[in-house]
Amino acid sequence: MSSYYRSLDIVGIRNTIERLSMRIHERFADSGLYKVSQELQILADQTQAKIIDVKKPNWYLRTVLVLLVALIILGLIAIGVRMSTAENTPGFWELIQILESGVNDLVFVGIFVIFLFSAENRIKRKRILQTLHELRAFAHVVDMHQLTKDIEHLPGANHRTKSSPVLDFTNFELKRYLDYCSEMLSIISKLAALQAQNFQDEVVLSTVTEIEYLTSGLSRKIWQKITILSNYKDSEITSQENKPLSQEQ
Repeated sequence: MSSYYRSLDIVGIRNTIERLSMRIHERFADSGLYKVSQELQILADQTQAKIIDVKKPNWYLRTVLVLLVALIILGLIAIGVRMSTAENTPGFWELIQILESGVNDLVFVGIFVIFLFSAENRIKRKRILQTLHELRAFAHVVDMHQLTKDIEHLPGANHRTKSSPVLDFTNFELKRYLDYCSEMLSIISKLAALQAQNFQDEVVLSTVTEIEYLTSGLSRKIWQKITILSNYKDSEITSQENKPLSQEQ
C-alpha cells in the first residue's frame, strides 16, 4: 500500500481547507467564520513553508562542526608525533600531566562539539514551537466564533434579555455553522500533528499532544450543542410563553 495513506499530507490538508472555505462562503458569505477559514488557509501555507525549511540541513552549522572535529583529530595527531619525535622521553609523572591536560582539553572541546551538534535541532525546535503556539491561539479564535451560537439565541427563543445576541439562523443553519467550527478545529489538530510527523522531538510531541487535547475538548463542546439542536425543530424553539423583555432579569 502506498505511504500516501499512512501519513499526513500538507497538500491534502490544504485542499481540504480550501474546500471547507468554499462551503462556508456558500452558506455564510458575510460571516466572520468565512474570514477565519481564509486565515486558516494562510496558516496552512505558512506551516507548509516551515516544514520545508525544517527539512533542509543547516549547512553552516554542519560545516563548522566538521571543521572543528577535523581540528581535534589533527591536534591529536600533532601531539602524538611531537611526543614520538621528542629527544628526551618524558618521565612517568610528566606523561601523566600531559595526558591530564590533554583529557581536560578534549572534554571541553567535546562539550562544544555536542553543543554545536544539537544547535541545529534547537533552532528547528524553536521555529516549530512558534508555529504550534500560533495554531493553539487560532483554535481559541475558532472557539470564540461559536461561543454565543446557542439555541437560546435563535429568533423567538425563550428567556432572552435586551443584551442577548440575535442569531439570524435557522436550526439547520446553526448546526452547519457549528459543524464548520468543529471541522476547523480538527484541521488545526492535523496541522499540529504534521510538525511531530516531520520533526521527532519530545518537546514538540508534547506540545502537539496538548493542542490535540485542546481541539478535542473544544470540538466536544460544539457537538454537545449540535446534539441539543438536533432534538428540536425550528417550530419547537419558538414558544408562546415568551416573557416581555421588561420582565427579564
